[in-house]
Amino acid sequence: MKFKIILEPDFEQGGYVVSCPSLPGCHSQGDTAEEARANIKEAITAYIESLKKHNEPVPIEEEIEVPNLP
Repeated sequence: MKFKIILEPDFEQGGYVVSCPSLPGCHSQGDTAEEARANIKEAITAYIESLKKHNEPVPIEEEIEVPNLP
C-alpha cells in the first residue's frame, strides 16, 4: 500500500514534521527529512495494524490522474 505524506520543516523546533492525510491523527517527526520519512512509515504500519486488529476498514487512497501539460 502507498499513502501520500506531507513533509514540512518545523521552523520553531527544527527538523521536520510529517503526516499522512488519509490516516487521521497519523503524524511523526524527525531531525532530518529522511528520519521523518522513516518514522512516518513506522507510524503508518502501526496505524494499519491497529485498524486491522479492531476490524476497522483500512483506507485506500485513490490515484489522481493529472492531465499531460504542454
